[in-house]
Amino acid sequence: MMSQAVAGASLAIAIASLAWYAGSLSRSGAVAAAMVGTLAVAASWSWGFLLIWFFVTSSALTRWRGLVKAARTHGIVEKGGKRDAAQVLANGALFALSGACGVWSGSMSLQTIGLGSLATAAADTFATEVGTAVRPTARMILSGRSVASGTSGAISAVGTLASVVGAATIAGAALVVGFPPLAATAAGAGGVAGAFADTLLGATVQERRHCPRCNSPSERLIHDCGTTTHRSGGIAGFRNDAVNVASGAVGGIVSVLAWSAVR
Repeated sequence: MMSQAVAGASLAIAIASLAWYAGSLSRSGAVAAAMVGTLAVAASWSWGFLLIWFFVTSSALTRWRGLVKAARTHGIVEKGGKRDAAQVLANGALFALSGACGVWSGSMSLQTIGLGSLATAAADTFATEVGTAVRPTARMILSGRSVASGTSGAISAVGTLASVVGAATIAGAALVVGFPPLAATAAGAGGVAGAFADTLLGATVQERRHCPRCNSPSERLIHDCGTTTHRSGGIAGFRNDAVNVASGAVGGIVSVLAWSAVR
């Protein structure tokens, strides 16, 4: 196990360094990614492969039509471009921790939770990246009001389809590396459920802010114009990273419940 952890750390550091150099990760994001990657590979090479697969596909989608998406989400989304440590941990920590504990204890329930949380991260990423790239607007999930693509709590038909594909990519990759078909399928279902929870949380409890100078909504503390934004709704401090943690937990729980029901 020690030699595998050392090999995993070397691989994780190399990949994180390349991602930092390529601009996909910030310095803090690269450090966090190396830590998460080391833990995943220490569990097994299969878990390391799944994490790499998620990172490669999500990074490729982030770069796809990047200028178009940047223009459409300008001043709206809380973070853009390089992923920082909080984003990396929000999307990967539960996966790596559940996977490691599940493998070392022999608990398929814990492993299924980990798979479901990663499937949720993939579903959410696919929905956001494809939705904002294809459509300039989306609709709030509860009110149906038309808003700019990338707005938390908003959905579109193409984004919803992309979320299913994203969850399916993790489920398919899990099958490839030898996970039981029922666990992989349950993780895919949990990923879709987790992505839906992410949208619902974004529309209800996620902190919403407003720029008084531009009279426009934003998730940022400081708007692009340099003005400090004011909270206009949601729970103070419950921002996008917190939503990702919560939705990943929902995806993991739904996955293990689905697996327990059909096994």
